[in-house]
This record gives sequence, structure tokens and C-alpha cells, in this order.
Amino acid sequence: MRHLLTPHSHDSADRVDTALETSKRGVRTLIWSFAALFVTAVAQLALVLVTGSVALLGDTIHNFADALTAVPLGIAFLLGRRAATRRYTYGLGRAEDLAGVLVVVLIAASAFLAGYESVERLLDPRPVQHLWVVAAAGVIGFAGNELVARYRITVGREIGSAALVADGLHARTDGFTSLAVVLGAVGVGLGFPLADPIIGLAITVAILFVLRDAAKEVFRRLMDAVDPADVDRAERAAAEVPGVLGTRDLRMRWIGHSLRAELAVSVESGLTVTEAHHLAHRVEDRLREVLPRLAEAVVHTEPAHAHEIVSG
Repeated sequence: MRHLLTPHSHDSADRVDTALETSKRGVRTLIWSFAALFVTAVAQLALVLVTGSVALLGDTIHNFADALTAVPLGIAFLLGRRAATRRYTYGLGRAEDLAGVLVVVLIAASAFLAGYESVERLLDPRPVQHLWVVAAAGVIGFAGNELVARYRITVGREIGSAALVADGLHARTDGFTSLAVVLGAVGVGLGFPLADPIIGLAITVAILFVLRDAAKEVFRRLMDAVDPADVDRAERAAAEVPGVLGTRDLRMRWIGHSLRAELAVSVESGLTVTEAHHLAHRVEDRLREVLPRLAEAVVHTEPAHAHEIVSG
């Protein structure tokens, strides 16, 4: 009766509103985090010109790259808010995955540039001046990255955006590379001038580790990978719905920061079309309870044969 009086399953307006709201939050998060990282990087660049520290230069380059990752992600969030069309029947949520590829390219470029500058400084050493300024710049970089990391991770988990969460974890890693700049300044101050380019190389290695993890995550999204635990959870939830005698062919995929599922459920052969229809929507509602980021589930009902009913 509740389903008949509130036909939510037949109207996707509430789902669209939710998707729009999450996209708006994602865009706001990216705008503020871009501003914070850009200001941090500009402040560090000014100090690089004063000190000549290659370790600080590597960290500054990386922070600029991190700020720029907000641009493709922001465009992807905006595209994802567009309604589906006859050509793009699933909408443009996949733009978020393409943005992830651009993020990986930016990270790779920052690693190359930081490594190049560090090797050049090893081959052609130059004095680092104003060590206390270098150390202060490292602390500034850590504070800026940690602030952005907490913001992106919190919002990303709330709206279900793996790309935003990954970008937040990336920023957190960068915060620790900024602290490495402080170690480089300490090493130079203790009479080891090569500490600065060596720390620059260490930052390059850290960026490469981040690149590996980011590339792995983006590749999995492009190949429609999901968490196997979510698949198990969805299968158990569907099987627990009264009237479901069995489940099979469960498939799930991410489109942007929304999850979609398809599955077949076996039901008693004597059900009417209307009863099978209502049962399918009960299965979909149950799946949404256990998978908060599930935007839609296509549930196919099929009559169970006698041996399936007995085994169920």
C-alpha cells in the first residue's frame, strides 16, 4: 500500500535532485581546495625564488599540479549534472573517469619535472640560502595540503566520489612530502649541501608512488571494477526480500560517483505481472538500503522452475 500511494520507484526526479546536489557539493569542494592549494603554491614559489632550494621547487611544482587537478574534476562534475539524451542515454557521468586520466597525466608530469630539477642540481650544486625560509615554506605546504585533504576526503566519502577521495588522499601524501623539505633544510644547515637535491629526488619517488596508486584506481574505474564486498552485500540483500527464490547475474558499475546495478531474481511462476513488478521494486529499494550510492537497479524477474523452488 505504501508503494502504491508513494510511487517513488516510477519517478526519477528524487534521484536526479540527489545527483545534482552531490555534484554541486563536489564542485564547491574543488573550488575551495583549488584556491587553498593555489595560494599555498604561489607562496612557496615566492620563497623558491628567494632561497634557490630545489627540494622546495619540487614540492611547489607538485602543489601547482595538485591545484590543477581540480580543473578537470570540476568540469567532470559539471558535465555529470547534465540530463541523459538520446545519444548519451546514461548521461555524462563517465566524464569523471576521463578526468581521472588527466589527473594521472598531471601527476606524471610533476614527477618528471621534479626529478629533472633534482638531478640537474646534483650535477651542478648551488648554495641554498635562507634555510629558515625553506623550512617555513615546507610547513606552509604541509598545512595547506592537510587542510585540502581533510576537506576533499570528507566530502568525497559523503557524496560517494572515489575520484574526490583519491585526490584528497593524494593531497595528504603531498603534505608529508612538504615536511621532507624541512628535513632537507635541516641537512643543509648541518653541513650537507647535497641534502637538498637528495630530498628533491625523494619527493620525486613519493610522487611516483602516488602515481602508481592513482593510475591503478583510474584503470579499475575505466574497467568497471567494483568492491567485491559490495557485490556480496547486494546479493545477500536481494535474496532476503520476501518472495525472492533466487538471484543470478548481478552486475554493478560506477558511472561518475553513482552506482548502478543489474540482476535477475527468480520468483514464483504464479505471480501476476503487477505482483512481479512490485517485487522487483522492493528488491531495488532493499539494494539502496545496503548500497547508499546506488542510483538505480534494473531488476529482471523470471519464473522459477520446480527444482529451483525446492533448492531455494
